[in-house]
Amino acid sequence: MAARSDRPDHGGLIVPRTSRLARRAASLLALLVVAVVLAAWLTARPGDPGLYPPAPGAETVTVRLVAGAWHSGLLLPRSDLARAAAEAGDGALVEVTERFGAYPALEIGWGDAGFYRAVPTIDALDWRLALRALFTPGGRPAVLHVVGVAAEPEAAFPGAGIVSLPLSRAGFGRLVAALGRSFALRDGHPAILGPGLYGPSLFYEARGRFSLLNVCNHWSAGLLHEAGLPVTPLLDTLPRGLALDLAWRAGGPRPHAP
Repeated sequence: MAARSDRPDHGGLIVPRTSRLARRAASLLALLVVAVVLAAWLTARPGDPGLYPPAPGAETVTVRLVAGAWHSGLLLPRSDLARAAAEAGDGALVEVTERFGAYPALEIGWGDAGFYRAVPTIDALDWRLALRALFTPGGRPAVLHVVGVAAEPEAAFPGAGIVSLPLSRAGFGRLVAALGRSFALRDGHPAILGPGLYGPSLFYEARGRFSLLNVCNHWSAGLLHEAGLPVTPLLDTLPRGLALDLAWRAGGPRPHAP
């Protein structure tokens, strides 16, 4: 009696088990890609054409997204920031710009209070802190990191992806208003927590809760959305994803690094 094979006969062809497993894996991968694309499309937030892009010939303010390996921040011209804060009557934000008055630009980022202050570089990454920051129920307290920047962006942030975005004055004003709401105040003043991670910098107490669904890159994207840009939160979870999202949907230049 002939030995029985555990491989089915398809039209006289013996299909190896490894081939069937490979096809199943490919099908699952395709379904995952479709699910991610669908989720990105469903969660995409449209821009405001009345704010962005600026009308031809209109006055603009250039804001830069600085996208590192795991974190992103916004590089803002200090004089324009001070002007918009004063026009909005945001005394706390004016105070921040005056404290860094010697610098032409400010780099500002938002993140988990514990992780952000303890992990200055990707080499110092502590996975326990990272997992705690991402998965604590209800989220965790946040901080803002403000750095005075005197050098050109590419020199100040070597290796980072930088996206330059010309904003309308009205859009920039909306961004500044949202930024002002990010600072936690004590007796009407921004609450300083201590020295920052590099250069002339400080940590400030921030509003909001950090979690997997609200990371630093979502904060950056949120401020740009206030300025009228379309964003895609699912893609914006990672800094390079945010940079590519801006290049794709907002018509910004592709991120570059020196």
